[in-house]
Amino acid sequence: MADKPSNESILEQLRLGIAKFELVSTPVASISIPNSETCRTAFHRENNHLFFARIAPPLGGGSPAMKKVERYSVQRVTGDGRCMFRALVKGMALNKGIALSSRVEREDADELRMAVKEVICESGNERRQYEEALIAITVDESLKRYCTRIERSDFWGGESELLVLSKLCNQPIIVYIPEHEHKRGGVGSGFIPIAEYGAEFRRASRSGKPRKVVRLLYSGRNHYDLLI
Repeated sequence: MADKPSNESILEQLRLGIAKFELVSTPVASISIPNSETCRTAFHRENNHLFFARIAPPLGGGSPAMKKVERYSVQRVTGDGRCMFRALVKGMALNKGIALSSRVEREDADELRMAVKEVICESGNERRQYEEALIAITVDESLKRYCTRIERSDFWGGESELLVLSKLCNQPIIVYIPEHEHKRGGVGSGFIPIAEYGAEFRRASRSGKPRKVVRLLYSGRNHYDLLI
């Protein structure tokens, strides 16, 4: 029988986007952990229904398409704690043919961070639309503590914030890791996609045109850059 992953290992997979949470209406065992026990703690009660969370398969379903090596150029992003938000606003601007100054990039990054705070911390009605993000947040800390931390300009964005922002901005986002990191010390200069958010916005709809993808590179210790 395979050893059960540690809590630290599971949280790292969630943070990197290698694993994700999903909601189910009845207690079930995790489908990513062999022989795991049922999660007994309900997330919340909504209209007399209990909702439970479990670790779902890797984003992309572990398909070969999500493992293939792709080639891009790296645009470095300032590592001031805002890197994920900076990379996202830089990517969205470049998709529109706009180059941002460092000041505007920082200001726009802070606006994205505060938009997440408003949705998750200030609006109960809107919060219910982002249950996956809320679960990812509260598995590691209380919502109150999260809402205090996200007010800081050096708050690190990640999985939870990408879940929110992809919907808020109608923005498809793909997160990659360097090929050599995927091979654990191996070689390679390409990039491997590990998570996708807002995939529905890549398709044209009656209300608008398809949106260009923003590609983020997660590398090193809690740092995001932009791939173009």
